[in-house]
Amino acid sequence: MSDERPWATHYRHPVPWGDVPDERSMVDLFNDAAARHGSAPLIDFLGRRYSYAETHDGANRVACGLAAMGYGPGDRIGLFLPNVPHYLAAYYGILKLGATVVNFSPLYTVAELADQVADSGTRLLFTLSATALLPTAIAVLERSALERLVVGSVAGALPPAKSLIYRLWRRREVAKTPNDPRVTAFSRLIANKGTCATPSIDPDRDVALIQYTGGTTGTPKGAMLTHRNLAANAVQVAGLDPERGQITDRILGVLPLFHVFANTCVLNRTIVTGGEIVLLPRFDAGQVLAALQRTQATSLPGVPTMYQALLDHPKTATTDFSSLRLCISGGAPLAAELKARFRAVTGAALVEGYGLSESSGVVSCNPYETGGKDGTIGQPVPGTDLRLVDKEDPTRSAAPGEPGEIVVRGPQIMKGYWNRPDADEAVFVVDAAGDRWLRTGDVGVIDAEGFVTIVDRLKDMIAVSGFKVFPSQIEAVLYHHPAVKEALVIGMPDAYRGERPRAFVTLNDDAVVTEEALCGWLNPQLGRHERVDRVIVRSSMPKTMIGKLSRKDLLAEVLAEATGA
Repeated sequence: MSDERPWATHYRHPVPWGDVPDERSMVDLFNDAAARHGSAPLIDFLGRRYSYAETHDGANRVACGLAAMGYGPGDRIGLFLPNVPHYLAAYYGILKLGATVVNFSPLYTVAELADQVADSGTRLLFTLSATALLPTAIAVLERSALERLVVGSVAGALPPAKSLIYRLWRRREVAKTPNDPRVTAFSRLIANKGTCATPSIDPDRDVALIQYTGGTTGTPKGAMLTHRNLAANAVQVAGLDPERGQITDRILGVLPLFHVFANTCVLNRTIVTGGEIVLLPRFDAGQVLAALQRTQATSLPGVPTMYQALLDHPKTATTDFSSLRLCISGGAPLAAELKARFRAVTGAALVEGYGLSESSGVVSCNPYETGGKDGTIGQPVPGTDLRLVDKEDPTRSAAPGEPGEIVVRGPQIMKGYWNRPDADEAVFVVDAAGDRWLRTGDVGVIDAEGFVTIVDRLKDMIAVSGFKVFPSQIEAVLYHHPAVKEALVIGMPDAYRGERPRAFVTLNDDAVVTEEALCGWLNPQLGRHERVDRVIVRSSMPKTMIGKLSRKDLLAEVLAEATGA
């Protein structure tokens, strides 16, 4: 973004965000989709298809099975599941019951899962009979207030031929389900007619989902997302597609559904559009390319590392990408070079968006038609206000022409944190008119057309001799080097300056460059206080559970190495 452009401090998208009346819940949206698209496919799971009607019936049976066990409105029920059909039936079944879904990552350790089960008061947990999941769930059942497990079978969700192969050749991946009255088979849970009464839901009051997030402090907290929050964001995201309703909508669902990005942009958004989800249990570049070829998918939400992995895969050269129209990238900054290369190779639009768990997933996005502006997170989605406030005093607007902390408000903004009024006070700021704004912890600027550029996160800024250094600005320069594949910059302790930036990179395949040469190339392009003390080449970078680069984990690794811990 040119510094000569006039900067704004407040922007609201001029287009109405769509009409989801206040009385509509996620259950209403799901019921309506099933009524309109009953026989159409909703899920393609490794070749086995489930229609809207089948999935709706499964959700009804889940709700009735849970009600028969004594669960009901307000109860917290957890999903400890990868991307499998059980997830959809359980998710919408829990919502139909008037209960609250609590998402848990399948990668959690016993301690991590137990802590969040205890914090949320989760009473029952859905999982699979997989060695990567069931032993962890059983351990938590034994050491916490968790009352029950409902255990599904992957083999039972596969096409017949694949199911037989799975049972014969992948038995090591299947854990034995204990003979315990607290453990119920998913098939037994849904062995009912699905015709029980379900409660009415208040979309603005009732919490549909508790989504754990580190927020701006790094401490996991449960963001309470109401039915209204999720329904609004699903409609906002669906409305971004200018060709919605005119062509086939088949989305590759490889982002993990336990993450809010996929919950809105893959799951709930597809319910709104009446499309089909090509569901993959996990990200594997070869499997994604094969699924794209087999199903002729039209869209693929992901994080930058996913798109890089697809471009690096040898099968990319022989893959037919002609069906793929658009991809939305989130979770981490999208390098302009990666965006351009992906478009050149696939012909699909790749646009960058932005959101948080606290915003139900999406705050802003670049327009699909034009691709928007490189280096920006686009414009706020319709119905969303975005402002810049002073980095030191969020009750004041940022000075004109100066970066400020991004604060947002809209129908998708969370109700608050679960049992954390202290955290609510820190994350919300109230303006002079009495309106409540969500503090994002991100620092940015807004141009005259409403395109937002994130400068950095408040907590990631590096203090060098009293100057604030933004790691993302150094990383952006590094990505211009043809050898650099991934880049992260962190602050290292420095006795004289307080901190000093240090860069870490991975290299593109077959690239040859020394650390000294990279440092010598980088520093002349930076301000004196921004210059790094070293550029370190690594074979890999730490990543989060959805595959984005993790600055926090890198810093922890480096400090542990430095102290010998």
